[in-house]
Amino acid sequence: MTFRPRRSVLYMPGSNARALEKAKTLEADALILDLEDAVAPDAKEIAREQVCRAVQDGGYGDRELVIRINGLDTPWGKADLKAAAAAGPHAILVPKVSFADDIYQIGDFLDMNGAAAETRIWAMMETPMGILNAAAIAASVGFPAGRRFAAMVLGTNDLAKETRARIVRGRLPMITWLSQTVQAARAHGLDVIDGVFNDFEDMAAFREECAQGRDLGMDGKTLIHPKQIAVANEVFSPTATEIEWAEKIIAAFALPENAGKGVITVEGRMVELLHAEMAQRTVAMVRGLTATPAAA
Repeated sequence: MTFRPRRSVLYMPGSNARALEKAKTLEADALILDLEDAVAPDAKEIAREQVCRAVQDGGYGDRELVIRINGLDTPWGKADLKAAAAAGPHAILVPKVSFADDIYQIGDFLDMNGAAAETRIWAMMETPMGILNAAAIAASVGFPAGRRFAAMVLGTNDLAKETRARIVRGRLPMITWLSQTVQAARAHGLDVIDGVFNDFEDMAAFREECAQGRDLGMDGKTLIHPKQIAVANEVFSPTATEIEWAEKIIAAFALPENAGKGVITVEGRMVELLHAEMAQRTVAMVRGLTATPAAA
């Protein structure tokens, strides 16, 4: 089992060359080099050039590099997608995905324009229609044009805008949407990354929201400020107790007397094979974090 950490996924404005350089020193697992919301209309072209050059020049260590393009229905979207395909990031983040066909359209474009086979598609889940169609969107990964699909990213600010739901502590108005997206992603083997937390000065509330996302099944959280990275990395990592327990489960199932058993007892607790699979993922995550240090 291999693991790609996506605990902390930091948005970086593509029009800010200084920020793109600074990102090389940050401990985020992944960076979203943004051409969309963080970039003013008159800076779109320079942002595209800077972001693609940054990806091609490298220097980001093992951080996963993702380019968020503008929508294909905007004046910049198709040029963004073509340039991103040529630059070769780990993934391209597509805004406002509402239908499975949105994934197929991007996948076909990448194939026809010679994008590297390793370049994946991430989808912003930030429209009411996208949430309604989450299962169909996730299922697109099972078809040739959707085979690059790797992750769903919640856009909670846009969801609040479009639904008129309030952004409140605890996110009660959004719980159903968050869980629907997790369920759809997991049904088709995709990762799912939580939306941003806007008040980067309120670290206590940010920690609470990270823990909520983790408990709902998210792999990590999108971030708007570097000071949020350490907390996200901590919350979305296994604790020492969880690691120890996972290792005990794996060791117990490996004993000759437990070969072929579906249920065993470990320290007085009933443990099933599904717990062994969960333990394997925990250990794989720890190994992945050890093997892929963030330092450039």
